[in-house]
Amino acid sequence: MHDGHHGTHNDLHSEQGALPGEHPGRAANPVIKVHDIAWLEFFKPDLARAEAFARAFGFVASYRDAHELHLRGTQAGSPCVIIRKGPRSRFLGLAFRAADTRDLVRLADATDTRVNRLPQTLGGSVVDLLDPSGIRVRVVAGTDELPALPGQEPQRLNFGGDLDRVNATQRPPREPATVHRLGHVVLQTTSYLRTLNWYLEHLGLIVSDFLYYEGQRDRGPTMSFIRCDRGKTLTDHHTLALTLGPSNRYVHSAYEVTDLDALAVGGQYLLDEGYSRSWGIGRHILGSQIFDYWRDPDGFLVEHFADSDVFDSTLEPGWAAMTASGLAQWGPPATKDFLGIAPGRVFLNELRSILTALRSDDNEFDLERLRGLLKVATS
Repeated sequence: MHDGHHGTHNDLHSEQGALPGEHPGRAANPVIKVHDIAWLEFFKPDLARAEAFARAFGFVASYRDAHELHLRGTQAGSPCVIIRKGPRSRFLGLAFRAADTRDLVRLADATDTRVNRLPQTLGGSVVDLLDPSGIRVRVVAGTDELPALPGQEPQRLNFGGDLDRVNATQRPPREPATVHRLGHVVLQTTSYLRTLNWYLEHLGLIVSDFLYYEGQRDRGPTMSFIRCDRGKTLTDHHTLALTLGPSNRYVHSAYEVTDLDALAVGGQYLLDEGYSRSWGIGRHILGSQIFDYWRDPDGFLVEHFADSDVFDSTLEPGWAAMTASGLAQWGPPATKDFLGIAPGRVFLNELRSILTALRSDDNEFDLERLRGLLKVATS
């Protein structure tokens, strides 16, 4: 164990830490340590349709023109999502926030890149990189600060003898769940270990939990939930999650809302508007979030969450076998849509990717890993 670090967190799913010689979950001397995730970027062909879903989901548009749409939460800072008009729907990449522009200079020097200015609609500076999966990773600093907006008030709750609501009823209004902020993004990669190490070494991220395929722990982990390292400052259990798979792609992103009532009523509002729930409502094991997953009109998976775990930098990674049943403490079973095995375009694309990956030697997804993944889907 690292000096001054606490042992693995002891909960339903991560009851053990690393065995001797396993991945430590952090780099000894990272180039910089990013402070948080900043935003995600997408191409979509229909900005009006994208904005209609975004408003129903709980975003506020902070900027729009004929070619670009910025979506924000109530928290002060940058937009959560930037959507550009493009010929087809596509995930473009993610941005992290550095402590200051000195970190951008340090990162640019270490990666033989340059610090550039961001457009006036965002302000500040950026270093643009590609991770080993080919996904664009932007590291930004000095961006314009959007002021905080009013948010939904949490419900006052009565628990047994602890009475906080007296002579008053509980009537949460049927309205969108107000998004506070972007919490995390999950990415799939054919080069999991190389990509994981790149994020740890360049951006100073640290692992909260490792998962491995049952019976394949000796081959190393196949998924990691990764948080920012801000010392004693508390950060989300995961800001980024990486999982091994047959293609390099976006899996889902998650946005914090006020509480369970906001999440549940906001979900009912989305159903009333004709949108499609993918999986929920439930409570995760790793991260502990209450979750609710939705498909936007372009097929992207997005999550409302509330009540997430927060860690400081002292906690060591947990290790556990990956199973579908291990995704939640309570809630309905994970759906075929959420797992990516429902009949349709996503599943067909993944089948093609499996064949391509198995024919190639330039990735970590081989026949044994495929068997492990199939076992996860049926566990």
